[in-house]
Amino acid sequence: QVQLAESGGGSVQAGGSLRLSCAASGRIPRRGCMGWFRQAPGKEPMPIAAIDEDGTTKYGDSVKGRFTISKDNASNILYLEMSDLQPADTGMYYCAADRGTACEWLLVLFFRGTGYKYYGWGQGTQVTVSP
Repeated sequence: QVQLAESGGGSVQAGGSLRLSCAASGRIPRRGCMGWFRQAPGKEPMPIAAIDEDGTTKYGDSVKGRFTISKDNASNILYLEMSDLQPADTGMYYCAADRGTACEWLLVLFFRGTGYKYYGWGQGTQVTVSP
């Protein structure tokens, strides 16, 4: 498995910006995918952005045009640039990794449920957006 550690969360007012980082270590697959999930209180994690090994990206409708996912392959860090943040963006943000055919699910932003074991799943970082 790959170990993932998120950072960069915080509290901002509506309209503000944040950049989340996810540092990967351990058994990083050469061919794989990564994504960001947002979990609101009492709800399941929802995939909001994903990126494949070639840099192709996918965004959920709720973040399209406001969030940008990118990765630095040299340093093994995944980023999520978030702008024009809104109270609905509040939640715990997790990064995840998967590999092989499992990427087919992540790259269409499908959450495989709490019983599925992703190849990597971080501890999360909290984002709170006030009106």
